[in-house]
Amino acid sequence: MEEIRTQVAIVGAGPAGLLLGQLLSREGIDTVVLEQRSREYVERRVRAGVIEFGIANLIEEAGAGERMRREGLVHHGVEFRFDRQSHRIPLSELADGRSITVYGQQEVVKDLVALRVKSGAPLLFDSDVTSLGDLTDNRAFVDATGPAGPVRVWCDFVAGCDGSFGASHRALPSDVVRRHERTYPFSWLGILAEAPPATEELIYGRHERGFVLYSMRSPTVSRLYLGVSPHDSLDQWPDERIWEEIGLRLATDEQPEVVRGPILDRGITAMRSIVIEPMRHGRLFLAGDAAHIVPPTGAKGMNLALADVRVLFAAMRAHFLGEGDALLDAYSATCLERVWRAEEFSNYMTQMLHPVVGDGFENGVQLARLRQAARTREASTVLARNYVDLNSL
Repeated sequence: MEEIRTQVAIVGAGPAGLLLGQLLSREGIDTVVLEQRSREYVERRVRAGVIEFGIANLIEEAGAGERMRREGLVHHGVEFRFDRQSHRIPLSELADGRSITVYGQQEVVKDLVALRVKSGAPLLFDSDVTSLGDLTDNRAFVDATGPAGPVRVWCDFVAGCDGSFGASHRALPSDVVRRHERTYPFSWLGILAEAPPATEELIYGRHERGFVLYSMRSPTVSRLYLGVSPHDSLDQWPDERIWEEIGLRLATDEQPEVVRGPILDRGITAMRSIVIEPMRHGRLFLAGDAAHIVPPTGAKGMNLALADVRVLFAAMRAHFLGEGDALLDAYSATCLERVWRAEEFSNYMTQMLHPVVGDGFENGVQLARLRQAARTREASTVLARNYVDLNSL
């Protein structure tokens, strides 16, 4: 078995793991990143696309924001559609001039991978982490099986950034973990289409037929979502049905039809909320989906993960610079306060925008909330601030 010694072993080469590695490396702190999948897979995996104002600044401060600033689409507002009418929320006007940036998660990953490869810091793709050990001893280890065989990484700390089904999550003892979970009675059908966006800003739509979100990734590529039954499969949604349903749910009395184009990618995602407490066990620190999942309605998933990294980086930096472990000891509590705020906002957006079949009372309440959010400045301001920069508040 090959053995490696480092200061921080990072499990998972998604945005959280790669950004943590980038920040620590810039401070001269040694890291090894292990990723179960191939480089091609992680760089092509389509996920989130809305980056909060403060998180975009964090990416830039880490030295990974040059292409994001050049190619990302800056939005100063967001549109809600219901009752066949459009209502624009002026995000920047209501949030002290702050804006969001639309830039695909896979693009963030590409930028961070390129920086790490250029630096020569260890980045082990196709390495399946099989176990984490000695988490409460003087040093921990991560065992993995890679292309060249088994490897053990000895380290001071393990950063678990490998998602809700990863080895880090499984390493938490059941007697010290509390798991809070909610499953929603619908899923999202998402598509990536080679079609120029019909509008300049994101559109959230609530229609009696279901939820719809119109987003974009570039001037020529659109990202769209439909609320569907959790029992639906992709073969129930051929291209023609998808485009027809998007058009019906986005229809207003004034707006032009959605621009159609070839569908490049599609998938169905279950809608759920999960929070793991605490986010630390001994020398293991969880970040991102390994510790929490939010429904994507509030655009908080990647932002929440990178906000964890901001806290964890500061705590590890203080430790290795000899400034004490107070920040490490406070890591879980510090993150969870923000995590629950993001869960609340994501739950609010989800429940407001997804009609419930056969429940007239719930649908009436949902529309009342939506009208208030769209038509009153006080409610619009709260929504705007949470949407644009919740993770910096």
